[in-house]
Amino acid sequence: MIWRAGTYSFDFPRSTLIMGILNVTPDSFSDGGLYDSTDRAVERGLEMVAEGADIIDIGGESTRPNAVPVSVDEELKRVIPVIEILARKVNIPISIDTTKVEVAHVAIVAGASIINDVAGNRTDDALWRLAGETGAGYILMHTQGTPQTMQNNPQYSDVCAEVNDFFGKQLAKIDACGLNREQVVLDVGIGFGKTVEHNIALLKGVQTFLKWDRPIMIGTSRKSFIGALTGAGLSDRLAGSLVSACFVAGEGAGIVRVHDVAATRQALILNEYLHNKMNSV
Repeated sequence: MIWRAGTYSFDFPRSTLIMGILNVTPDSFSDGGLYDSTDRAVERGLEMVAEGADIIDIGGESTRPNAVPVSVDEELKRVIPVIEILARKVNIPISIDTTKVEVAHVAIVAGASIINDVAGNRTDDALWRLAGETGAGYILMHTQGTPQTMQNNPQYSDVCAEVNDFFGKQLAKIDACGLNREQVVLDVGIGFGKTVEHNIALLKGVQTFLKWDRPIMIGTSRKSFIGALTGAGLSDRLAGSLVSACFVAGEGAGIVRVHDVAATRQALILNEYLHNKMNSV
């Protein structure tokens, strides 16, 4: 299985890829305000590469529950200078975390190779067509509702079955737009319109999503379900984040999206050795 993203390509199965999160926002749930200047964001991006990130995911609009939307102009102002500089300095793909076709287009011109779309439940096809025309990788994420509504009593009769049904329907639409499935990654959307029980079911059910023969990306880093299950505050969820990353890697997830790149890299390497996926010491 191959994932193509611009000039980059990844063959699966392989060691789990690490996507490092770089939020250039004042209000993201975990690191809002930490990297909301170009210089600090670039510095953190370079640091993540040194720590072992395989992809840098840059976002200029928070998608936490009840986040306030931002304009196209504001989002571009936040992300484009960072993308332009990092694209000249790093040799790994840069992802733009956006739901807006205008932002995605400018980001790709600036050097991004991947579109990370948390609004994969879209009905318009402009973003899919853009990915098809430019060759960018495209991450299709499941969500129920929008950031403003998604945690208002989410309901499923069988969350894994319903997310799989969503993937099937959206992939059919993507096919019709001329976007090659080799460009597509699937993300079950942990925390996006899900309860704690739904999130756990999705993590346990990673193998059920492999039926689409596409890489599966999972993002659990520092999320609230870890706190709900363990009592850990936001700044104390690294252990839970690492356990969940190792678990889904063992279940077949091809990519994990994380804040703590160095710790995740160390955990995944040891996890592979312990599960005999590395041939020598």
